[in-house]
Order: sequence, then structure tokens, then C-alpha cells
Amino acid sequence: MPIKIPNSLPSTQILESENIFVMTEYRALHQDIRPLRVLILNLMPTKIVTETQLLRKLSNSPLQVEVEFLQTISHKPKNVDPQHMKSFYRAFDEVKTKHYDGMIITGAPVENLPFEDVNYWKELCDIMEWTKTNVFSTFHICWGAQAALYYHCGIKKYPMEKKLSGIYNHKILNTNSRLFRDFDDEFYMPHSRYTEVREKDILAVPELELMATSDEAGVFAVKTADNRRIFVTGHPEYDKETLALEYFRDVKKGLDIDIPKNYFPDNDTTKTPRMYWRAHAGLMYTNWLNYFVYQSTPYDIDDVGKPS
Repeated sequence: MPIKIPNSLPSTQILESENIFVMTEYRALHQDIRPLRVLILNLMPTKIVTETQLLRKLSNSPLQVEVEFLQTISHKPKNVDPQHMKSFYRAFDEVKTKHYDGMIITGAPVENLPFEDVNYWKELCDIMEWTKTNVFSTFHICWGAQAALYYHCGIKKYPMEKKLSGIYNHKILNTNSRLFRDFDDEFYMPHSRYTEVREKDILAVPELELMATSDEAGVFAVKTADNRRIFVTGHPEYDKETLALEYFRDVKKGLDIDIPKNYFPDNDTTKTPRMYWRAHAGLMYTNWLNYFVYQSTPYDIDDVGKPS
């Protein structure tokens, strides 16, 4: 799939070196086709890394996707050049009159705070409310999924005894689920979090469908009955080295942290981590784009949110 991104976005060269079809704004203007419009609210501190990870995953189908990036104004990122944010990110006020086929809301390293204590919580609530009328399908990741389940459905998050970090085995509960079409019966995905949502709370909400779980990592994927919101508690977008970078960062901080599970060969942190979730992760995003966005969204983008 060609992904349409700004001409000078730093991820462009990385993606092109991986033989990923990147379409510049100039070239896209000369194609007579309506691309899917996808907005990414990037709450991760490593902005460029997360941009690149998500763009990789959005590049695995023949659909053309026009990607925009959204930032919160009530929180200023510390780990990225302000010029990068000015060049490639928009504020909510700049996009709230627009309509989008899809949206991704990422995780954020604020899990140990009550939702209401997060300094951009009010702004995030405004954005999540806006998605009801201006976004056809929203894909929430990790803390973003927990935040959305809490905001939309009143689902609480619970602290865990230790950080859950590693690659965990999952099982699909509904083999007819379009999100998991062409998946194996079991699959592996990364998790990296200090809190969890619980299966019994999900099952108590009639509008929610529990789609995949892990014996060790718990709830993995949930969706609303209308398919407009997907909640994924893991990090399918993570690169091979992401958990290692997080682990060594936490060790350097002196945190009592376990070695990521099922990750380093022989649990030896001097060895290169194994990656065995890439195919399923890419397929998950492709299925979301195809079945939950492309095949369902109105042809006229301005009809998103209107009664069908």
C-alpha cells in the first residue's frame, strides 16, 4: 500500500530503504483516487520511532492511505525537536472540523497515574468524544486502549505487581473475527505495561466483544459491537529491539525490572532478541484497514458520522 506522508518526514528514507512504497504529497496529487484518511495521535515520547513503526504496519495492503499526525497541546514532548512537531503535527483545533476514515491513538508512559491526573486527560477526552462523529474506526494501543475503555465504557485499569514486559502467546476467541482473518489459532505479540484491564469487566459490558486473550498477559483485543472502536492492550507495532531498549533504560534508572519474557535467547541480555510477531502484527493492521475502515467507511469522507 502506498502511504501518503509529507515529503520531508524523517521516516521517509527509513521506509524507502526497507522497500516500503512511500508516496509523496506531490505524487499523490496526480492520482485520481480517494485515499483513506488516517489520523495518528502519537502520545509516545519517542515520536519519530513510533511514527516509523506505525507507518510500516500501515503499508501492507494495496490501499492508498493519507496519514496525518496529531499532538496534544496541554503536554509538550521533551524528547523530540520542537521543529519536528511544528512541521509534521497538528493541534486538535486544526483538525476538529475534518472527518477521517480511521484513527490510531497510541500508548503513553503514564500508566501509574490515575487517568484524571494525566495533564492532557481533558484534551484526550475531547478528542475521544470527537471520534464518535468525525472518525469511522479508531484503533487504540496499550494505555490508549485502557484510556478509551475507561472513557467510553467505564472500564477500570488495575496496577500489576510488576511490569508486564515480553512476548506472549495469545488465543483467538472468535475464529470468524475479521480483525484476525488469516491468523494462526495462536499468535505472539509484545506487551509492555504496568496496569491491566480485566476480562470480567469487559464481559460485563454488552456492547463490548472480547476477541483475544493470553493466559499470561490477560486481555489483548476488544472491540465495540459497531466495529467503530478497537482496543489492543499490547504493542503489535514494536520493532525487534524496542523491548530491549526499554529494559536497558529501566535498568539504568535503577528500577526493579524483570528481563522481558520470551524475548532474549536463553534469557541472556547480551544476545540479540528474537522477533516472531512481525507477520501477525502487520496482518492485524491490514485487516483493520481493510475490513473495519475501507470496506465500511462512506465514500464521501464528509459523511463519516452521519446516520447511515
